Amino acid sequence: MSMHRLSGCPSCAEPLEEGDRFCGVCGYAVSAPPPAAVDHPTIPIPPAPAAPPAPQAPPAPSARSAAAGAAAGGYGSPAPGVPHAAAEPAPGWGSVAAAAPTLVDEPAAWTATPAEPEPEPRQGPAGVTYAASGHGNPYGTGTPPEGTPWGAAEHPYGAADGPETRHDRPGGDPGTPPEGTPWGPGEAPYENPPLPGGAAGGKTCVACRAGHVDTDGYCEHCGHAQPRERDHIEEELGSVAAVTDRGLRHHRNEDSFAVSATALPDGSAATVAIVCDGVSSASRPDEASAAAAVAANEALLEALPRGAHPQEAMHEAILAAAEAVNALAPQTPGAQNAPACTLVGAVVGGGLLTIGWVGDSRAYWVPDDRAALPRRLTEDDSWAAQMVAAGLMGEAEAYADVRAHAITGWLGADAYDLDPHTATFKPDHPGVVVVCTDGLWNYAESAREMAQVVPADAATRPLHSAQVLVGYALDGGGHDNVTVAVVPFAVHPEQEPGPDAEPGPAAGPE
Repeated sequence: MSMHRLSGCPSCAEPLEEGDRFCGVCGYAVSAPPPAAVDHPTIPIPPAPAAPPAPQAPPAPSARSAAAGAAAGGYGSPAPGVPHAAAEPAPGWGSVAAAAPTLVDEPAAWTATPAEPEPEPRQGPAGVTYAASGHGNPYGTGTPPEGTPWGAAEHPYGAADGPETRHDRPGGDPGTPPEGTPWGPGEAPYENPPLPGGAAGGKTCVACRAGHVDTDGYCEHCGHAQPRERDHIEEELGSVAAVTDRGLRHHRNEDSFAVSATALPDGSAATVAIVCDGVSSASRPDEASAAAAVAANEALLEALPRGAHPQEAMHEAILAAAEAVNALAPQTPGAQNAPACTLVGAVVGGGLLTIGWVGDSRAYWVPDDRAALPRRLTEDDSWAAQMVAAGLMGEAEAYADVRAHAITGWLGADAYDLDPHTATFKPDHPGVVVVCTDGLWNYAESAREMAQVVPADAATRPLHSAQVLVGYALDGGGHDNVTVAVVPFAVHPEQEPGPDAEPGPAAGPE
């Protein structure tokens, strides 16, 4: 038997010469049988753990190679839990000849999809049996192989093609639609979708932006009290303006105001401002102040065009306001705690300044020329004012007493004998009249303090001035409702100072 001479080393392929028994490079014995291919990895690979047996039906004789591939996790893929290094190679891809399986099928069968085992029932946490999903997750749908789309019931966050679920919005509303697509009903990011069972068309809570507001003004979902329409109101009418604000401590605004303008019989204009403060210790004080302001304003607008003297018209207007507040009282005889409020009003027209009041709301005269003396035009119906008027206490001592703001005059069914205060002045220089509740003058009590707060351009910008004054009270603490009306007073060139140009005793200099 003849032997074929090797031309190269079977181990390192170094060329051999005739008669060589050993390789001159690697020392391999040329006469020895060729070695089996051995993998020498750079990084040692730990031995693979044994793969768990996968239940499957015996392969058909004609599909031995396909079954072998399926048992290994598919062509070129290891079985679950088996590293790639330990997996058998795919048929026809044998890098090691001894490990390559024998293919007996026709070439067309080599690409057949391997048979997958039937899903195995698995036990859930509570012993409930679930069908395996095929992705290896025993309790639900797992992640499919890369490139495989989610099924309709498999997507972990909902339907694959559906809208994105928003967990930061009530009810998980859809997120932002594709660019250019308009928001659908209930989908706008700042729209407040109604809660299930809520009243259609009702107001939505400003706090939680989800619940509906009941008739009492509270959210049915979170219980938050809602801002009322009267919490902050501003109005400007020609040369008069007013602002009212709830303040920082009260849960509602119990103040009210009315501003208007009318024509006198001679054709000149008359400006009216009424400010009322509801008595918090009485019932329904907000209704009382609103009713009084409306009634007094309407009475003045009816009397002034008829030619009634402004002081007389103011007196009748206060009586009309008192009747309107009295009508709010319960019809039960002897009922206590009837609705009540204070009132202060000003009328500017015909070169006269007329003031009327009941209670402790005030009116101040602030001249445009701040070198002139400002005045307080009203005297409080209060315990402190009575103590000072009787000479029993000094003003500083009386107003420092806890009883200082206890009023002795008001509008209401349970008021004492009503005695409206009225006064008419004829200033000889221009200025503004500041009509306000104690929510402001508690922070600027004297006429000088008030004049320092009133803006210099108050006569030309009454609304801005009223806003500044309300802001001053809020910055000071806002302990009460704040209402301010600013009424400019202009002096005509032909107007001459009269004997009553200076305020009377009720508004003496401070």
